[in-house]
Amino acid sequence: MTHDQDIETLIVAAHTLTRLAALETANDTPAAQWRTLTILRDNGPLRIGELARLSRVTQPGMTRLVGNMVEQGLLTRTTDAADSRATVVEATPLGLEALHTWLLHLTSALAPRFEDLTEQEWDALRTTARVLTRNLDRAASVEAAR
Repeated sequence: MTHDQDIETLIVAAHTLTRLAALETANDTPAAQWRTLTILRDNGPLRIGELARLSRVTQPGMTRLVGNMVEQGLLTRTTDAADSRATVVEATPLGLEALHTWLLHLTSALAPRFEDLTEQEWDALRTTARVLTRNLDRAASVEAAR
């Protein structure tokens, strides 16, 4: 197997894991909402345009999603101090708590699929997670510097 094939396998497995998690939790909240909360948790307050770019949705689509999430109390929307034409979005404590609760729910829903792992396999998963996190954080830093 080539390195490219290994990366492809990781991507497909991650998508499958995400899809299974959604099915097993029977959560009907749009994935875009969880993705938005995660992005804001990890990056802090962002302009709607930047949030849309990071989430890979259109700006009008993000504006609609943010509006819905503001109504639910998950986000706040304020005017950018540097440019009054721009809107900055931030996760509220309620939004961060909802995200935390959802992640706990996902973990418990998927835990049975991992019950048969050996300690060596758990070590391999931990190492893989650390490597992915390190490399993805590095890529995000490079992207932010652009």
